[in-house]
Amino acid sequence: MADVVKLYGVAGSPFVCRVKIALNLKEIKHEFVVEDLSNKSADLIKYNPVHKKVPVLVHNGNPISESLVIIEYIDEAWKGVSILPQNAYEKAKARFWAKFIDDKCQPALFKAIASHGQEEAVAEVHEQLQFLENELEGKKFFGGDNINLVDISATFIAYWVGAAEEALGIKILIKDKFPKLIEWSDNYVNCQVVKDGLPPRETPVAFFKKRFGKA
Repeated sequence: MADVVKLYGVAGSPFVCRVKIALNLKEIKHEFVVEDLSNKSADLIKYNPVHKKVPVLVHNGNPISESLVIIEYIDEAWKGVSILPQNAYEKAKARFWAKFIDDKCQPALFKAIASHGQEEAVAEVHEQLQFLENELEGKKFFGGDNINLVDISATFIAYWVGAAEEALGIKILIKDKFPKLIEWSDNYVNCQVVKDGLPPRETPVAFFKKRFGKA
């Protein structure tokens, strides 16, 4: 009997897109269930009663929440391309950088975007992004020649930051300062499995204009 896989989410969420990309990498057929976050479905509340948010992956009736947890589950539950390294040390490093992106980079990025590129906020982002720039030394992706957990975790940096820059007329990722990150971003978003998991560019651009645009 074939696996029944459903992904509950919204198309414009970078966290939902992380899971889509992981599913694409593993070539897992799934049903995408669109949620209205202003009127959450009974299923979403049932499957994620703690946070009541997306994404939620439901595999043969079993729900898994939180994007990084879901990605690790996908990697363990299905064969195919490995998303996490097999070596214990390299796996620990990948988990460290994924957590660093969630705990340090994304909050700083949102702060810089919300401030319309205020100098102090951008300087804080640059301090965090420099660690990722250094980590890319000599590599095409954070996973080396192939996409791994860290690349997927950094999807917001690769795609949403550029949309925010376009929407608000600001600059955060400066080519002279972060040449490796910008090259990585181009390589990453142009991978077909990634492209297929991303919303049209106008979706995040419209989101940032609506949420942070000046009246």
